[in-house]
Amino acid sequence: MASAPKANAIVSQSGGPTGVINASLVGVIEEAKKHPEIQNLYGAIHAVSGIVKENFVDLMKVSKDELEVTAVSPSSALGSSRDKPDAAYCQKILDVFKKRDIRYFFYIGGNDSANTCHIINNMAIEAKYELRAYHVPKTIDNDLLVTDHCPGFGTAAKFVSCALMGDDLDNRALPGIKIDVIMGRHAGFLTAAAALGKQRDDDGPHLIYMPERPVTMDKFLADIDAVYTKLGRCVIAVSEGMSDVDHKTWAEKITETNERDSHGNVQLSGTGALADFLASQVKGKLKIKRVRADTFGYLQRSFAGLQSPVDASEARWCGRQAVQYAMTELNGSVAMKRIGSGKDYKIELFRTELKNVAEKTKSLADEYINKDGNGITQAFVDYALPLTGGLPKTEYLGNRPKI
Repeated sequence: MASAPKANAIVSQSGGPTGVINASLVGVIEEAKKHPEIQNLYGAIHAVSGIVKENFVDLMKVSKDELEVTAVSPSSALGSSRDKPDAAYCQKILDVFKKRDIRYFFYIGGNDSANTCHIINNMAIEAKYELRAYHVPKTIDNDLLVTDHCPGFGTAAKFVSCALMGDDLDNRALPGIKIDVIMGRHAGFLTAAAALGKQRDDDGPHLIYMPERPVTMDKFLADIDAVYTKLGRCVIAVSEGMSDVDHKTWAEKITETNERDSHGNVQLSGTGALADFLASQVKGKLKIKRVRADTFGYLQRSFAGLQSPVDASEARWCGRQAVQYAMTELNGSVAMKRIGSGKDYKIELFRTELKNVAEKTKSLADEYINKDGNGITQAFVDYALPLTGGLPKTEYLGNRPKI
């Protein structure tokens, strides 16, 4: 392997923001400062859009104190973009790299970001332009292949589980039906995290519906009726990607506008239509008076002050490791391998090929979903709970013996 060239580097953040994507950015910055091979580190504002416009900031001048605050700040400190570059778009990016003598490219994002990295890397190879392109994993959906889990998921899971803990206590105080719609178009990891904070046998969420298990409206209502008859209340966590048995999402069926994003996906999180529809079904067909529903939407991505320390540490490590890999390897994606569990939970990092992550996704494993398709198993709790860094304890006095 040829020695690392003395040249410039660029880093940007793509896709949906998370609670720890800035920790990965800080990891890249602080590690880049240690390597004299990297002469300048450009921060591209609004991802690939900023690259083609050459809208850059000098990240070498960001102070240590500023970096520490950035690391605990949610959302994307450099801005983001939903652009999905094609070959022509990527050629413009490579042209900017050549113009600016950029030989190191660090792209923090999900599977589409890995694919962008992959396309640009292949173009650079064909053009015989030495480029060290590295994808740094990020997504609250936790659906990237190869890696055990994704930076961003642990913090989002902590938010969702804490929100459901509070919602369940609220529902105990004033019993009824409560439905919470949670992000997850194709993968149910984040919706499943709603159950991580359960501490009592009758704690909610009592029912959890994920994209991996289609459900009819009749089954949905029957499940709720059974819990409500037993407990006098019911808390339900529903994925935005919840689908009917024809595999068409309920959100698509009820959304008249069918607004789509730049990737061609139907808008699921930016509206409360699914929550309103499900609440109306429960109220109208089960004749239950107190029915409420919330759509968590973007709150799950950038909630300040609720960062998982485990997630933040791993995200920062991934950023640093990408730079270290770039000193010896031409390209790749950073991935995590779990080498300990429970109280002994720990990970190690490894490099995987860009093609192994690009444009591919994984679903919630069968072993994590209960046989009825309306809840999760202990195996998922064991997998996901360590990533939250721990959850608060709560108490309820109403279950004590009556006098």
